[in-house]
Amino acid sequence: MRLSDSIESFIKTLLNQEETEVELKRNELAEYFGCAPSQINYVLATRFSPDHGYLIESRRGGGGYIRIVRVVQTGAQRLMYLINERIGEAISEVEAVRLIAQLLEQQLISRNEAEIMRAAISAQALSVPMPDAMKDAQRARILKTMLTAIARQNREEK
Repeated sequence: MRLSDSIESFIKTLLNQEETEVELKRNELAEYFGCAPSQINYVLATRFSPDHGYLIESRRGGGGYIRIVRVVQTGAQRLMYLINERIGEAISEVEAVRLIAQLLEQQLISRNEAEIMRAAISAQALSVPMPDAMKDAQRARILKTMLTAIARQNREEK
């Protein structure tokens, strides 16, 4: 397991189902994992961002801390945020795949839905002769349409 994955897993273990926030000291965490504090910053920036459903508060200095807060949203709220704010007018394949993985991890989509979504936004599916910018725009429309259908289906099932 890579160091970044270990740090992420450790923090997520601390943020169990009951706890929505955890307070840590960056230097102590870096010492525990035997890495530079910048590695902790990297994990926080890439794995605990608002797009991942977290807010980070920090205070630097001797008594400094990092507070990680899990934003609690319903599945429909999260999907609507992604459709309206996160995806935008265009999205790369790498970002789209990362987003689908997050949805799967948060159990907002099933494994089958994730596989179908990955196939629909893949380079192979969009292998028509057009500029990459147009492919990214098409990918965003496909992803938004699929998420809207999932949100509608989830609403109808309740």
